[in-house]
Amino acid sequence: MDADRKTSRERYRAQVCTEIKRHAWEQLATTGVSALSLNAIAKHVGMSGPALYRYFPSRDDLITDLVRDAYRSLADAVLAAGPGGGVAGVAHAIREWALADPQRYLFVYGTPIPGYHAPGDTTKISNEIMAVLLDVHAALPDDRRATPFAAHLDDHREWAGDLPVSSAVLCRALTFWTRLHGVLSLELAGHFAGMGFDPAVLFEAELGTLLDGARRSAASP
Repeated sequence: MDADRKTSRERYRAQVCTEIKRHAWEQLATTGVSALSLNAIAKHVGMSGPALYRYFPSRDDLITDLVRDAYRSLADAVLAAGPGGGVAGVAHAIREWALADPQRYLFVYGTPIPGYHAPGDTTKISNEIMAVLLDVHAALPDDRRATPFAAHLDDHREWAGDLPVSSAVLCRALTFWTRLHGVLSLELAGHFAGMGFDPAVLFEAELGTLLDGARRSAASP
């Protein structure tokens, strides 16, 4: 009986947390993270401010849960796409995820939240994404060129974890990551609006340029 009551309480708590986060996302979409108000969310959920604090003791605790959910969702999409889908499969998975919920994408890849520092477990989830990127780039033909940036990354590879990949792979993966998010961030922030071209075509062109560059580098003597 006690176990049943505990399970019921846990289930109720999970439902309330889900409802709180749903209203938080709605508030973020209209007012932005700087105006995120736990008291306002509590009113939408139908509880007092102090009651909501039993679920999320502070604004940062709520933000952390939202960050975890967003990274977990993206990591799952990336893991499902790679390594079998290759670089293109991972790129399309990230873009589809971003387009499905631009607010969530901009929340984790947009302007940093002043005064907020994400805990280590969120970094661990984001590292899962980077591990797949390194995997799919390691499957490309070897890059025979030695560039200054690749050499620099040899001495700054902590972000890649313990994966035994070459500096050329680190360079390709990081270049892909920055170019991909550059295009996506501009698209989702509306900077291409009114320019008259299809952002999907630009995305494909950038992806093609990256893959062609990797193939040309591998073929260089």
